[in-house]
Amino acid sequence: MTNEWITVQCAGSGAMEGYLALPPKGRGPGIVLCQEIFGVTAGLRAVADNLAQEGYVVLVPDLFWRLQPRIELSFSKEDVAHARDLAKRLDQQLVMDDIRDAVETLKNHPACQGQIGTVGFCLGGRLSVLAAAAGYVSCAVAYYPVALHNHLEKLATTQVPVVVHYGELDPLSPAPAIEAVVEALSSNREARVHVYDGVDHGFADTQRAVYDAPAAGMAYSRSLGVLRKVLGPWYDLNALWEAHRACEFVTRDADATMATMVPEPYVNHVPTLIGGYGQIELHRFYRDHFIPNNPADMHTIPISRTVGVDRVVNEGIMCFTHDREVEWMLPGIPPTGRYVEVPLVGIITFKGDKLMHEHIYWDQASVLVQIGLLDPAGLPVAGRESAQKVVDPSLPANALLPQFTHQKDA
Repeated sequence: MTNEWITVQCAGSGAMEGYLALPPKGRGPGIVLCQEIFGVTAGLRAVADNLAQEGYVVLVPDLFWRLQPRIELSFSKEDVAHARDLAKRLDQQLVMDDIRDAVETLKNHPACQGQIGTVGFCLGGRLSVLAAAAGYVSCAVAYYPVALHNHLEKLATTQVPVVVHYGELDPLSPAPAIEAVVEALSSNREARVHVYDGVDHGFADTQRAVYDAPAAGMAYSRSLGVLRKVLGPWYDLNALWEAHRACEFVTRDADATMATMVPEPYVNHVPTLIGGYGQIELHRFYRDHFIPNNPADMHTIPISRTVGVDRVVNEGIMCFTHDREVEWMLPGIPPTGRYVEVPLVGIITFKGDKLMHEHIYWDQASVLVQIGLLDPAGLPVAGRESAQKVVDPSLPANALLPQFTHQKDA
C-alpha cells in the first residue's frame, strides 16, 4: 500500500491538495473521503489507509484549502473553536464543487477502476450524502453527519445507496433530526439509517474519549456492506478461510499460515484467552503451541457457515482424542486418552483478502466433563450430548430442567 499528497485541479478556482492512498494491488474502485472540521488529520489519513487495505483508491481532499490549507487541528478547546470558525466560514457550494472535482480526479487516475463512492465524518458526513444527492457518486456513507436534517428536500430525491450512522446521545443530531432524515430517505429502498444506543458524536474516532469499539465495529461492517455491494471489490472469503485452515491443519506450516493474514492480526480462543496479538506473538503461538500440538485425529464436522461482507461465521463439531496436551484448549492438562466432541464457533474477520482476526468459542465445561475433570452431577453442564444435539436437534431436550420434563402438555 502506498500513499502521497496529490494536486486536484478545481474548475475555475485554482487547485487543492488531497491525500491519496492506494490499495496493495495498486488499483481498485474509488472513494472520496470527506473530512471533519479538524482538517485532513493523521486520524483521517489512517482511515484512508485502512480503506485502501480493503481494496479502494481513496482520495481525501483538503476542503479547507481556501481558508487554511493543510491544517490539522486537535481536540483542544482552542482548536475546536478554530475548527468551528472555519466550518462557519466554509462556502458549501464551493466545497461541493471541490468534491465533484475530487471525484473527477479519481475517475481520471489510472489506479481507479470502476465506480466511486463517498465516505464522510461529521461535516464530511453531510457532504458525503449531499454528493450522492447531487449525482456525483454511486453510493455514500455518513458518520454522525451534522445538520443533514437541513437538506431534507435533497435527501428525498436521493436514489443511490446511502448508509448513515448516528449516536443515540449525539447532541448535534437529536432524535427529531434523525427521524426527519429517516423520513426523507424513506422512498429510497437502498437507504439505511442506523442509531447506536448509548454512544455520542464521534463514536467511531479512535482518538476521542467517546470512542466505542463495539458500535464502531458494527458501523464499519455496515459501511463496508454498501461499499462492497455497489463498488466492489469482492473477495471469496470462503476460499480464503479454507486456504488459511489448510495451512493450520493440513500442511501445518506457521509461516504459510501467517502469510494469509494482515500485518498485525490477532487470534483469541475466548474460553482460555490463548492466542496472539500482532505478527510476532501470533507467529510464535502458531509455530510453538498450536500447529505442532493438535491431536493427529483432530477434525471438524461442519454444521453451518455464514459468509458476510467482511467475516465468516463457522459452526462445527470439533472432534479429537486427547492424546497430548492441547495447549490452546486444555493448557497444562496431561493427555487423558479420552475422546471429545464439542460444538465450536469461529468468527473470522477479513480486511481485504487477508484474515484479520479470529474469535473462537466453545463450551469448556463440556470438554472438561468429557475428559473426566469435571463431575456433572448437580451442575448445569452437559458432556458429549451437547454436540450430539447440535447434529440431531430431535434428541431429548431439557434434561437439566426436571420441572419441564415432568410436566404434561395441556
